[in-house]
Amino acid sequence: MTVTTSSATFGVTERQGLTLVHDPATGLTHRYDGTLPHGRLSLDPQHVATWTTVAPREYPGTVPISLCWSPLVRCNLQCPHCLDDKAVKETGPAERARIARLLAASGVPGIDISGGEPLLLSDLPALADTLTGGGCTISVTTNGWHLRRRATELATHVDAVRVSLDGPTAPAHDAWRGEGSFHRAMTGIHAAVTAGIRVQIQTVLMASTCHDAQKILELAVEHGAGGVTFLQMLPIGEGAKLGPDRMLSDAAAAELLHRLAVPDGLIVRLRTRANAGGFTVVRADGQIWRNGHPAEEISTHRAFRSVEDLILTGPEGAA
Repeated sequence: MTVTTSSATFGVTERQGLTLVHDPATGLTHRYDGTLPHGRLSLDPQHVATWTTVAPREYPGTVPISLCWSPLVRCNLQCPHCLDDKAVKETGPAERARIARLLAASGVPGIDISGGEPLLLSDLPALADTLTGGGCTISVTTNGWHLRRRATELATHVDAVRVSLDGPTAPAHDAWRGEGSFHRAMTGIHAAVTAGIRVQIQTVLMASTCHDAQKILELAVEHGAGGVTFLQMLPIGEGAKLGPDRMLSDAAAAELLHRLAVPDGLIVRLRTRANAGGFTVVRADGQIWRNGHPAEEISTHRAFRSVEDLILTGPEGAA
């Protein structure tokens, strides 16, 4: 399945006199050598992909360029490498709406709504509308189980979906996420692509699964995804229970990606543990959390009561 996307929505901001562009699908930040209008802007993804990629920490700002908002803990799957802490208390719809309003006023260009499983939220479109109304770009990270059912609805509310895949076949993927999860994810990807939503596949790199990386790229092209993000496993949340022997070093992960044959037009990214250090997460309890340096732990920063609570206190990370 081949899909051509001539334009998509990106988040534009300025730091230190330079124009920075956040891609809600890939999570990458690009530097544009010129001036662009700030806020949500329609651009050609393949054109943006040719611009220099930068780490947000290279250009310090007041608030993050992007962050993750996990408004719920609930999930229909039980993945052993999940980043979420199931002990975190989940707030209700009124608190979610309040946090959405704060994020909309924050000036953060990119918000990734995660979880838990965000497609379990009936108020997800309303939350996304609040955020986009404030100028944010919105991605949703999902296991894909409910994506086929909600893709058409989400197409007018979000800018991208990031679908988690742990293998290129049902046996490989379902071994981590449960029987039937691969089929549901793939039918969800098809529905999202058909609805015109940008799709990025996200795969956690582990020592036991990294040999399938090339096949993940081929699967992405076959099903119309625009790119693949390989995420270095973080020993955070449920993932802390897995042993360190599951993890690749950042250097080994970079070497792995260097050896891949990337199909034309596919945007491939590696998110290292080093780059994830200092990344901001607003969790379901209404608290702001930040990854350590490197991202092998996460701790509560402060309660999210005002935009000022998002102010960066150290080097910024990326999701």
